Amino acid sequence: MSFEKASAWLNERGYGDRIIVPEQSSATVELAAAAIGVEPDMIAKTMSFLLGDSAILILTSGLARTDNRKFKDTFQTKAKMVPFDQVEDLVGHAPGGVCPFGAKDGLPVYLDVSLKKHDTVYPACGDDHSAVRLGVDELESLLSAAWVDVCKDPPPAE
Repeated sequence: MSFEKASAWLNERGYGDRIIVPEQSSATVELAAAAIGVEPDMIAKTMSFLLGDSAILILTSGLARTDNRKFKDTFQTKAKMVPFDQVEDLVGHAPGGVCPFGAKDGLPVYLDVSLKKHDTVYPACGDDHSAVRLGVDELESLLSAAWVDVCKDPPPAE
């Protein structure tokens, strides 16, 4: 159901031809990267957090990790993931299919600056066997999303 909702949302906006449906699972960053043949950091993972009784979505680069201090400084509350049994009610997609496309109306969506190091990223499309190829600028425009900085700085290259 989530894939149909997400793909219909993308089709309505002219991006349906960007949907990728690999045979292999895309359930994790590593699996998604292998399934579509890109580096893991190019996967745009969608994280769902609670702000009070409501949810927000934050898309980050695949290898990024949430920095609790930055999250609290940005949202004035501790980072708390949406509990598994509340994801579908609060987000509009079932666990394993969380993405910003076709999510619940009015659900705030943010993009973490960790995505800016890539020209193209691959968020999921509503289930664990899908992705969408989008330019970072297209993703920002398509979602009317605000930018945040809530992830840890990557370790220095060796």
